[in-house]
Amino acid sequence: MLTKSILANRTSSISEFKKNPSAAMSESKGEPLAVLSHNKAAFYCVPPALFEILIDQVGDQLLLQKALSRADDEEVEISLDDL
Repeated sequence: MLTKSILANRTSSISEFKKNPSAAMSESKGEPLAVLSHNKAAFYCVPPALFEILIDQVGDQLLLQKALSRADDEEVEISLDDL
Protein backbone atom coordinates (compact mmCIF):
# COMPACT_ATOMS: atom_id res chain seq x y z
CA MET A 1 0.00 0.00 0.00
CA LEU A 2 1.36 3.41 -1.01
CA THR A 3 1.22 6.15 1.61
CA LYS A 4 1.41 9.83 0.78
CA SER A 5 3.16 12.40 2.91
CA ILE A 6 1.31 15.33 4.38
CA LEU A 7 3.23 18.40 3.28
CA ALA A 8 2.44 20.61 6.26
CA ASN A 9 3.38 20.67 9.92
CA ARG A 10 -0.15 21.63 10.94
CA THR A 11 -3.34 19.73 10.20
CA SER A 12 -7.06 20.02 10.77
CA SER A 13 -9.87 17.61 10.13
CA ILE A 14 -12.29 18.77 7.49
CA SER A 15 -15.07 18.74 10.10
CA GLU A 16 -13.18 21.11 12.39
CA PHE A 17 -12.10 23.28 9.48
CA LYS A 18 -15.71 23.70 8.27
CA LYS A 19 -16.79 24.86 11.74
CA ASN A 20 -14.44 27.84 11.72
CA PRO A 21 -11.97 28.20 8.83
CA SER A 22 -10.66 31.54 10.12
CA ALA A 23 -9.80 30.06 13.52
CA ALA A 24 -8.07 27.10 11.89
CA MET A 25 -5.89 29.44 9.82
CA SER A 26 -5.23 31.67 12.82
CA GLU A 27 -4.09 28.66 14.83
CA SER A 28 -1.68 27.69 12.04
CA LYS A 29 0.30 30.87 12.83
CA GLY A 30 1.17 31.67 9.23
CA GLU A 31 2.14 28.14 8.26
CA PRO A 32 0.44 25.97 5.64
CA LEU A 33 -2.48 23.93 6.95
CA ALA A 34 -3.34 20.49 5.62
CA VAL A 35 -7.07 19.81 5.82
CA LEU A 36 -7.62 16.09 6.21
CA SER A 37 -10.46 13.86 5.10
CA HIS A 38 -10.22 10.23 6.21
CA ASN A 39 -6.64 10.93 7.38
CA LYS A 40 -5.53 12.03 3.91
CA ALA A 41 -4.84 15.57 2.76
CA ALA A 42 -7.96 16.82 0.98
CA PHE A 43 -6.46 20.26 0.38
CA TYR A 44 -3.98 22.75 1.75
CA CYS A 45 -4.63 26.28 2.98
CA VAL A 46 -1.90 28.87 2.98
CA PRO A 47 -1.94 32.47 4.23
CA PRO A 48 -1.97 35.22 1.58
CA ALA A 49 1.68 36.22 2.10
CA LEU A 50 2.87 32.66 1.50
CA PHE A 51 0.57 32.27 -1.50
CA GLU A 52 2.10 35.41 -3.07
CA ILE A 53 5.59 33.94 -2.60
CA LEU A 54 4.51 30.65 -4.18
CA ILE A 55 2.95 32.39 -7.19
CA ASP A 56 6.07 34.55 -7.65
CA GLN A 57 8.27 31.45 -7.55
CA VAL A 58 6.12 29.63 -10.11
CA GLY A 59 6.15 32.68 -12.37
CA ASP A 60 9.92 33.01 -12.08
CA GLN A 61 10.36 29.31 -12.91
CA LEU A 62 8.14 29.59 -15.99
CA LEU A 63 10.02 32.70 -17.14
CA LEU A 64 13.37 30.92 -16.67
CA GLN A 65 12.15 27.94 -18.72
CA LYS A 66 11.02 30.27 -21.51
CA ALA A 67 14.35 32.15 -21.48
CA LEU A 68 16.34 28.92 -21.57
CA SER A 69 14.28 27.57 -24.47
CA ARG A 70 14.92 30.79 -26.40
CA ALA A 71 18.66 30.65 -25.66
CA ASP A 72 18.90 27.84 -28.19
CA ASP A 73 17.40 30.01 -30.94
CA GLU A 74 19.56 31.18 -33.82
CA GLU A 75 21.61 34.28 -33.06
CA VAL A 76 20.94 37.36 -35.14
CA GLU A 77 23.54 40.12 -35.46
CA ILE A 78 22.21 43.64 -35.21
CA SER A 79 23.97 46.97 -35.05
CA LEU A 80 23.37 49.52 -32.35
CA ASP A 81 22.14 51.93 -35.00
CA ASP A 82 19.33 49.51 -35.90
CA LEU A 83 18.08 49.55 -32.34
